[in-house]
Amino acid sequence: MLSDMERDDLVVDPAAAAAQLKTLQDGRAALADRAMQPWWYDALLGLLMFELIASYSVHEQWVSIAALLVFFAGNFGLMAAYKRLTGFWVNGHRPGRTQRAMRVWMVGAVVVLALAGGAEFGLGWRGAMVVAGVVLGVAVALISRWWSRIYIAELRDQA
Repeated sequence: MLSDMERDDLVVDPAAAAAQLKTLQDGRAALADRAMQPWWYDALLGLLMFELIASYSVHEQWVSIAALLVFFAGNFGLMAAYKRLTGFWVNGHRPGRTQRAMRVWMVGAVVVLALAGGAEFGLGWRGAMVVAGVVLGVAVALISRWWSRIYIAELRDQA
């Protein structure tokens, strides 16, 4: 008795299988061609990060709350723009080779925030969070571009 997965009448045509594989590869290549975000996406992401982190140097809770709202609204706007431009969205925390870029970002952000937070709030060095905002804004823009290049290379990989 054969299971549902086994069939005697199933004949695989090598030419048809090759054509289907070629279609899938062409689809991945087309996806890779449109996956890179425009330069302004990374720049705006960096500006959003800067305004959020730098807002903590104001030492007013309402400013930080407003900055957080702008940060989230801006990120949702960037997501919508990317979807409109490319037709899809990819989660930054997806499994795959892009994990390396995410680990670099997470470790770097924690280190910068710890140092700047200690300087701003522990030592009283006003403006330390502005410096952290600049560093993290530039870093997230660069890492965003790096992440995209890794993702596109992964899409183009035929292995």
